[in-house]
Amino acid sequence: NCASLLNNDFSTSLNVDAKPFVPNVHAAEFIPTFRPKGSTETAEPTAVAPPVENGDAEMAAGDTWEQKGSEPSQAEAEPGGDGGQAEEDSPQEEGMEEEEEVVPTPKVVPTQPNAPKKEHVNVVFIGHVDAGKSTIGGQIMYLTGMVDKRTLEKYEREAKEKNRETWYLSWALDTNQEERDKGKTVEVGRAYFETEKKHFTILDAPGHKSFVPNMIGGASQADLAVLVISARKGEFETGFEKGGQTREHAMLAKTAGVKHLIVLVNKMDDPTVNWSLERYEECKEKLVPFLKKVGFNPRKDVHFMPCSGLTGANLKEPAEYCPWYIGLPFIPHLDSLPNFNRSSDGPVRLPIVDKFIICHDMGTVILGKLESGSISKAQQLVMMPNRHTVEVLSLLSDDVETDDASPGENLKLRLKGIEEEEILPGFILCNAENLCHTGRTFDAQIVIIEHKSIICPGYNAVLHIHTCIEEVQITALICLVDKKTGDKSKTRPRFVKQDQVCIARLRTAGTICLETFKDFPQMGRFTLRDEGKTIAIGKVLKLVAEKD
Repeated sequence: NCASLLNNDFSTSLNVDAKPFVPNVHAAEFIPTFRPKGSTETAEPTAVAPPVENGDAEMAAGDTWEQKGSEPSQAEAEPGGDGGQAEEDSPQEEGMEEEEEVVPTPKVVPTQPNAPKKEHVNVVFIGHVDAGKSTIGGQIMYLTGMVDKRTLEKYEREAKEKNRETWYLSWALDTNQEERDKGKTVEVGRAYFETEKKHFTILDAPGHKSFVPNMIGGASQADLAVLVISARKGEFETGFEKGGQTREHAMLAKTAGVKHLIVLVNKMDDPTVNWSLERYEECKEKLVPFLKKVGFNPRKDVHFMPCSGLTGANLKEPAEYCPWYIGLPFIPHLDSLPNFNRSSDGPVRLPIVDKFIICHDMGTVILGKLESGSISKAQQLVMMPNRHTVEVLSLLSDDVETDDASPGENLKLRLKGIEEEEILPGFILCNAENLCHTGRTFDAQIVIIEHKSIICPGYNAVLHIHTCIEEVQITALICLVDKKTGDKSKTRPRFVKQDQVCIARLRTAGTICLETFKDFPQMGRFTLRDEGKTIAIGKVLKLVAEKD
């Protein structure tokens, strides 16, 4: 009897200890970055599962040649990025004792019945590893009330136990145990916050060079990029030197279609900096020429501001330590930006990022960002390139159910009339009256960014265009383009090398959905990658009909 009593007491005490702490917050979600063809990965929004390992998920491409006199106004067609990377349903939170994963309740700001719909803006945080991207994201979520104090105190306790006191804010976005242990973001974290005028989605991109594919996936769906650089002595220099991610990320953001860049000079509270204006100006002077070279206009497109992610200085309220900065703090500055010019009259274009099944009777769920047009419940759409007719059973915008959606929104659609295995990332949802173009062969203008040897016809690489990843071969080099004048060479080049611009014919291994850059920039920009490096950026000039 004594033994059984002891056992009962022991089991009840265990149950009490093991009860997970469920905060009423919406900590963060992961964008399910997808694998190339052959992926067996699925994501269930209701199941509580550990975060899946992701393969390459990257797409982006270029409009850096705008200033070279070629089609200057086309890139301005829409400020949205390429791919419609969307979010998974289950934010992962660690339990207190047993480290059980629990699903926190999302905090949704109540809307007034007749209030106008807030504009959706996707903000991607990019920059070198350890610049403080996740910490700033976590701090913003705390300052805007999306993470409560109690949760942050829990993270702080756990971080202290691991001797990582300064990492606790980043845990609001790095919810995967591996990311927390190493202090490195791997997948693109996602979270939301709202201001008076706008609804923001934070995309927290990884800074490590091994995860550049995931970073491109985040940048390609952003309307706005925040380049985080560390002002700490030595750290800025490391990130900015050749091989550092500050340069590559800025270039990839520009080629992904991001028009506006905010440069946050972080870690200004560091003892080596101590809110020094000289250090701030030094970082600025080194960055401006490079951003100019990439294609940003420093006067119109770029805004610099000092901040401290760890203390939150100059993120929501002005920092008392730097009277020399007279602009708005970060969050008020985001709120004051002009609205993006998005038209919902265009054809429906929704590139698919991921797909999964909740259960067999519920239909197939797809994730993506609506690039153009509007979608409503019960609407009939066509899945390209396979031309399946589907019906929209329900749609969620940033995890909130809605009856219709407009461009720029991250959507989760439940579809009827198609099986999960019939969909691949890179497929496009269109309206039946205006289908997107499909094909395998196209002519494109390409800028060779980084390649040690020469590139000849027959060269193979991996093409990333909107949410699609496909093997591609350069079948012919048509002409070289002069960078300054835009003049085309009269003779066909035998090869191209680094820093040259050429027009080439490309052929993909399978049929893909694409448009010319002139008609639809989001589906006409691409990057070519090989051996883990971005080799080239390009834009589609002409679609070539297949010969029978």
